[in-house]
Amino acid sequence: MNPMHLFPKIPGKAVVVFSGGQDSTTCLYWALRVFDEVEAVTFFYQQRHHLEVEAAKQLAKNAGVRHHLLDVSVMNQLAPSSLTREEVPVLSAEEAREGLSKGELPSTFVPGRNMVFLTFAGILARQVGAKHIVTGVCETDFSGYPDCRDMFVKSLNVTVNLAMEESFVIHTPLMWLDKKATWKMADDLGVLDIIKNQTLTCYNGIMGDGCGTCPSCYLRRRGYEEYMESKHGTDCERV
Repeated sequence: MNPMHLFPKIPGKAVVVFSGGQDSTTCLYWALRVFDEVEAVTFFYQQRHHLEVEAAKQLAKNAGVRHHLLDVSVMNQLAPSSLTREEVPVLSAEEAREGLSKGELPSTFVPGRNMVFLTFAGILARQVGAKHIVTGVCETDFSGYPDCRDMFVKSLNVTVNLAMEESFVIHTPLMWLDKKATWKMADDLGVLDIIKNQTLTCYNGIMGDGCGTCPSCYLRRRGYEEYMESKHGTDCERV
């Protein structure tokens, strides 16, 4: 199938919650293909790796979209995690999987983050005349974050609409995709190299392929290798 037919147009304007990582950047280019007009919003919450904000700025500039940077630094005060505290270690992928098996939330979980981000994105969308909000959360390659679940997003969509007497639609184009399928989407959108080389997904703050050991890098690398194997066979490039 021609990739152009994979992304049917949706009339209107969208705001993309944009961190500059693999998922949100894929969603940004998905939104640019699907909607008439797109703006991006990045949140500064004194996250451990400020390079994330710089990466988002540059990616938005390269994509030619208006970029908003909102300061929600109070999140750092309220939500201790390894993404907001230098003294809280980032667990390896193996340690994180072991914790999940015991029902423990990952050390990288920032309590309330997506609830805050999507709420503020809704307020911004109202100001800029957008009826669509796009976020890259995913329940398939599940990291253990409760605010990445489909049920949460749907419930918050109702709440935001009731709170502002609006009819926003929160889109989650990656919700039911594993990382292999997310890489395929990036390829279908023609931005595979951008996603691979210019995004910051790593919990240890390393651009592109990342550290290779944190949970985020593990999922990213495994998905890339699986996609490249399916596309080219077993003789594939390794992340």
